[in-house]
Amino acid sequence: MRYIGVGGTRLSVIGLGTWQFGSREWRYGESYATREAGAITRRALDLGINVVDTAEIYAYGRSERIVGAAIADRRDDVFLATKLYPVLPVPPVVRWRAHASARRLGVDRLDLYQLHAPNPLVPFSIAMAGFADLVRDGLVVRVGVSNCTLAEWQTAESALGAAVFANQIRYSLAVRAPESAILPWAQANDRLVIAYSPLAQGLLSGAYDARSVPADVRRNNPLFLPDNIERAGELLDRLREIARAHDATPAQMALAWLVRRPNVVAIPGASSVAQVEANAAAAELVLSDEEDGLLTEASERFRPVGGKREVRRRRIGGLLGRR
Repeated sequence: MRYIGVGGTRLSVIGLGTWQFGSREWRYGESYATREAGAITRRALDLGINVVDTAEIYAYGRSERIVGAAIADRRDDVFLATKLYPVLPVPPVVRWRAHASARRLGVDRLDLYQLHAPNPLVPFSIAMAGFADLVRDGLVVRVGVSNCTLAEWQTAESALGAAVFANQIRYSLAVRAPESAILPWAQANDRLVIAYSPLAQGLLSGAYDARSVPADVRRNNPLFLPDNIERAGELLDRLREIARAHDATPAQMALAWLVRRPNVVAIPGASSVAQVEANAAAAELVLSDEEDGLLTEASERFRPVGGKREVRRRRIGGLLGRR
């Protein structure tokens, strides 16, 4: 495992995302939740992964419970992150729900507590007051945000009156929006970008084509529209080509490209122990400048079409066509 130092904290460049732990929308089944998820977490720690990210909304608290049980005897090995779902992020609610998350996780401190997304009706000046209380009380070590623009991140930091350590945001070879402003600011100011969906929910694994798309929650992801899978062909071919040269997989090369960026930690999920082992191994892959450039150029030529509205339109059209 490779580590980076950001804000005085030592972090594995590959972390573990746990949205799928216990969540029905991923369709992994009950045996995954009761056995495999815990085994994945423990194996991640064995491999040197120390960033484990969850959220109160994941399976309505069950993900936190699964993570908490898995790390119970290894708390000091974990940089533990969870998130507040922003239904009503006013100070009393923020404090109440942070303590509830800590109880589900079985811990007395949260290394990183993140606002899952901005709430347009509750300004950061109000929400961050609750986070500041938690830091003063010692329950929360570092404050983070998620799904924020740079302006929102900076506003949150101003409201907190201290560093907002991290912004967790969608970032991958297929989605490069953070590079325009968020990532440069993080690098210049000793802040962290936590990249979720670092494999574009599996698109960058190269396992899918227009005739074979995921049947789970990812069917709502516009990247899996047949047009977009076709448009991603050049990028996927380049990933496969470079992966062969490293005796690796396309997914591993996509992760290696991502964590080559300073101040970035990627948090892929894992459906099995073998998959978390493969994810961890990506941290050791060393891309040349030329290989990095080839992937970057192929990524820049990937121009996906449509959005969630287009996904709904095509799904409805398909249902009507089958009548």
